[in-house]
Amino acid sequence: MILARHITHAIPLLIPFLIGVLSLCSCENDMKDIDDIENIQKEEAVDISIDVKIIYSDSAVVKAELTGPELRIYHDSTGNYEFQKGLQIIFFDNDGKETQRIKSDYGVQRSIEGITEFRKNVVINMADGSVIKTEELFYDEKKKEYYNSVPIEMQFTDSRGNMQATSFRSDVDFKNIRGESMTGFMIPSSGQVPSFGR
Repeated sequence: MILARHITHAIPLLIPFLIGVLSLCSCENDMKDIDDIENIQKEEAVDISIDVKIIYSDSAVVKAELTGPELRIYHDSTGNYEFQKGLQIIFFDNDGKETQRIKSDYGVQRSIEGITEFRKNVVINMADGSVIKTEELFYDEKKKEYYNSVPIEMQFTDSRGNMQATSFRSDVDFKNIRGESMTGFMIPSSGQVPSFGR
């Protein structure tokens, strides 16, 4: 009889407790639903284009042609353009002749910073046959220069010959290159060969 009386008195106290527990469970489910919706919105903030070809021109003169199997445009605070499956950019002079091309397995243009980043198997082919290879390359739009912080190999067809460096900075035409720990050999022109007493 005493036990029944305690249970009868405890029921009014248990009801608000049970309602509170149920409402907390309901809030957890609601928060999970909100998180799921936010994740969907994040996923939808990316436009994906397949087999992309973009032409850059200035005053009706084609300056560059960019191609890639997939382009992701992020509509978040970064505004990045990403090429997860690689890209190639071909640059042209005012007469429409190719001056150089850059190819890599990954690329991203960071719009806010004004930096374009190339990664994995980066190869630059110049019109004269010179080749530059590295695993990362950055282009600074404001300073109009290329740079990196990993080893780079440069094979020039002019008198500069072959060079290697642990990092470098260069103008867009790769005429003025400043390398860190640069090694290599120069190809002397015929006028630079020593006469050895002749």
